[in-house]
Amino acid sequence: MRTDGATSVDDLARLLGVSAATIRRDLQRLDEAGQITRVHGGAIIPSDDSEDADRERPFAAVAADEAPDKRSVARLAATLVNDGDVVLLDVGTTTQLLARELRGRRVTVMTTSLAVLDVLRDDPAVELILLGGWVRRAYHSLVGVLTEDALRQVHADLAFLGASGVRRDGEVLDTTLVEVPVKRAMVEASDRAVLLADKHKFPGTGKLKVCHVADLSVVVTNAGADPDTLQICSDNGVEVLTA
Repeated sequence: MRTDGATSVDDLARLLGVSAATIRRDLQRLDEAGQITRVHGGAIIPSDDSEDADRERPFAAVAADEAPDKRSVARLAATLVNDGDVVLLDVGTTTQLLARELRGRRVTVMTTSLAVLDVLRDDPAVELILLGGWVRRAYHSLVGVLTEDALRQVHADLAFLGASGVRRDGEVLDTTLVEVPVKRAMVEASDRAVLLADKHKFPGTGKLKVCHVADLSVVVTNAGADPDTLQICSDNGVEVLTA
């Protein structure tokens, strides 16, 4: 659970080779001890300031960082979307900007981002699907087992992901524990996974591995990204687009 941030009773039962009833009893004890929080169908690790960078830097503060770079990445990413496509939009400030670029387009957008919802809620051209889950108010996102279950029920042509950074060994990382399982599920639920990351994230750091660049189809960044890290992407068959 410390690796994934959230998990289900069924997943724990399969992993540990015990009954669901045993898992429920253990989760209840851990909940009573304050080590986890029980949610419907599973449990989550409660975030604290040391585990959740977004509590220190909420969405509005992150949105102000490198805004021109993020806008250029979002504009280029929008050119990958064809009319009629079904797209998944991850949480994050760059995906919010991408949502603005998709306004008025005949596309279906599925998202775990309340910020994307705010951008598209009044657009009659876009078919908008909000995936349910536990609300993380600091970062305007939905996470947890309900979100992951919802992603297992859908399929998209493209998934646009955010991340904290890409290491020079090709690992895509993120800092927020509860977001990582959702990002992994988005990769699985799409034909093509596209990473949106401005130049400051090449190379980058993070606590947990989301995926390897080989699991991506496209990386969209802007001029100034570390060439050695981008070369790792290209060497793994990933198309690199630079705004």
